[in-house]
Amino acid sequence: MATTEMTKQRVGARRSTVALKALMAVSGLIMVGYLLLHMYGNLKFFSGQAAFDSYSHHLRTLGEPILPYEGALWIIRVVLLAAIIGHVYSAVVLTVRDRRSTKVDSGPRYQSKKNKRGFQRSYASFTLRWGGVIILLFVIFHILNLTTNDIAPGGASPSPYDRMANTFGEWYMVVAYTIALLAVGFHLRHGVWAAFMTLGANTSAKARFNLNVLAYAVAGIITIGFLVTPFAILFGWVG
Repeated sequence: MATTEMTKQRVGARRSTVALKALMAVSGLIMVGYLLLHMYGNLKFFSGQAAFDSYSHHLRTLGEPILPYEGALWIIRVVLLAAIIGHVYSAVVLTVRDRRSTKVDSGPRYQSKKNKRGFQRSYASFTLRWGGVIILLFVIFHILNLTTNDIAPGGASPSPYDRMANTFGEWYMVVAYTIALLAVGFHLRHGVWAAFMTLGANTSAKARFNLNVLAYAVAGIITIGFLVTPFAILFGWVG
């Protein structure tokens, strides 16, 4: 009877871990989709102030009159916030479980001399957690800067175009933005690959190779796509 109860507890724990990994994967992919759309919107900066400000305005009127003003935008925000909360929660719980599991008598798995904890890990996966903290802090600052206009390096403005031009006209903001985007790139490199592996895409050696290519492509496109505008503004090519 005791053995049966212990077996049930182990199965329940494994299922809970699998569910948390699935939550992390799905929430991560939701955020990747948002990043791609956000990057596309940022690139509209190259179309000029009228086009960029018009794009920003239409985001707030999207879905009218069925939805109220900013209705669609708030739906996106709620979904994104839920994805962030789910992603952070699952990351914290899984990290705690991972650290506990490496303290058993059998010792940690995948032992290697590549880092102090004895795990064989890529640089992207090794920096994944701290990169996530950097990204979270950056998102908070980014909202206060370019969305709510509470933090305004270079000067505040009601125009989204001017806010971006003023912000990235300051070299230190471009440096900070670059550091944050590099953290995003490393996070995406491992995260995209891990998400699809968790969701069952690890079916063959070719599939794993394709997932690696996809992960590098997504990380590269998003990182470069977000950095193009700040550097173009800093060097006076636009804005």
